[in-house]
Amino acid sequence: MASSPAVLMRLVASAYTVAEKAGTIVRKVLQSGELGIVEKLVVWVDPLDGTKEYTEAARVLYSPVYIQKAEQPYINWLLDHVTVLIGIAYGGTAIAGVINQPFYNYQMGAGASLGRTLWGVLGLGAFGFQLQEVPDGKRIVTTTRSHSNKLVIDAVQAMEPHDVIRVGGAGNKIIQLVEGKASAYVFASPGCKKWDTCAPEAILHTVGGKLTDMHGNAYRYDANVKHMNSAGVLATLRNHEYYLSRVPQAVLQALPSD
Repeated sequence: MASSPAVLMRLVASAYTVAEKAGTIVRKVLQSGELGIVEKLVVWVDPLDGTKEYTEAARVLYSPVYIQKAEQPYINWLLDHVTVLIGIAYGGTAIAGVINQPFYNYQMGAGASLGRTLWGVLGLGAFGFQLQEVPDGKRIVTTTRSHSNKLVIDAVQAMEPHDVIRVGGAGNKIIQLVEGKASAYVFASPGCKKWDTCAPEAILHTVGGKLTDMHGNAYRYDANVKHMNSAGVLATLRNHEYYLSRVPQAVLQALPSD
């Protein structure tokens, strides 16, 4: 692939810049005597959330039979699912998060300014988006597009939703919540990792929402925790207890809490 060397050099250049900045931070921390704080800080990074949608879009784009006019709307829809996630935890609790949507505004076509960043810090606020809520009385559930199974389907149906939105990426699903497109994110299955949920959870908490496992237990983000979110994910902007009360017993039995 002719473009590979160019892509590699861009990645190396970006890594170099990040390493330089990290080195500066490391020196400052040692000089300031704040090492005790750093020992309790853990950063969880997912450089490509929504991997399946990203690779699926790439396969269509670079297919020898790609027909731009017919397939472009589908590619745009896939790319909307892709995010970059950086979450910061202190003492095991998600306290800050950044979600970048690199292809946001993609549908505007050539020349459009692409990408946006949503971020939040507990006690400070959330930025980069306009908080909206699903209209009263409506239950709209967002769930996985590509990793469904009987447990997931049973849990979603138990919520008695008026509508179900199936999308990719944990970050994208939290965006659905904070922008009023969904009222609950239901994923009754292992699969999500701590790097998928730390940043989204911090942003959601900042605006009064909640993210737990399917039992209602909070996940911890210490450095030594198990990476897998084994008991699934239930996230809401409001009325978390209602959705918890709707989780079938069979689902809870199949997903033992950590």
